[in-house]
Amino acid sequence: MTLSTRQVWPDRLWVVRHGESAGNIARHAALAAGAHTIDVAMRDVDVPLSPLGERQATALGRWFGAMDDATRPTVILTSPYERALSTAHLIRRAAGLDPAVVPTVIDERLREKEFGILDGLTRNGIAARFPEQAELRRLLGKFYHRPPGGESWVDVILRLRTVIDTMTRDYHGERAIIVCHSVVVLCFRYLLEHLTEGEILAIDRDNEVANCSVTTFVRDTRPGVQGDMRLGDMQLVEFNFVAPLEATGTPVTAEVDANVAAG
Repeated sequence: MTLSTRQVWPDRLWVVRHGESAGNIARHAALAAGAHTIDVAMRDVDVPLSPLGERQATALGRWFGAMDDATRPTVILTSPYERALSTAHLIRRAAGLDPAVVPTVIDERLREKEFGILDGLTRNGIAARFPEQAELRRLLGKFYHRPPGGESWVDVILRLRTVIDTMTRDYHGERAIIVCHSVVVLCFRYLLEHLTEGEILAIDRDNEVANCSVTTFVRDTRPGVQGDMRLGDMQLVEFNFVAPLEATGTPVTAEVDANVAAG
């Protein structure tokens, strides 16, 4: 079988933002108070889900569990951050997915965007403590601005390119859930849809990625489309889909993470 005719893409990707976290709540409180810092006394990697976040993940898991055997997930890929790991665990449990059949793979490349010296600061805090970084971000835009010790959106995109390489190598034909973070969800859209900087930032400006929302891609099976390595072989079906939460009366939240001061 030649590369031009064999399938290399997963059949379906569900890119899921983690449930509401304790950090989401802390950031909301800091912004409401006009504070310079966000009150989270732990590493960002260790921030847990809130009780509502647990309910959101469970509601989403039940939605996956209602699928028949021919359409339900066959593998779960997750960020190593606690809020993502817990979301993946609760989805699996509520969906009734047997770990011996549907493996969970922890992939550090799916982690949150790193903010370096700006970690844990609000916009007010950045302007007060690092005015030069605030000015650089204004000049460069958040797509390219890399704070000292942190990442730009482009840096996140570069590591996700290698995730896509892994998916086409190891998960072709699978139906995969990816549990990650809001910026990562958007960067997957940038890559899989061949978007420009302006297009993805417009989507970001107009949409807050909701907790436990689903962004779905399916393999393009239109006549004449070959299953080769072109990124255009995955089609967007839905973005920021929260009907599984709404159907159970679970509140929908879209607060950005605690360490995300400036996107």
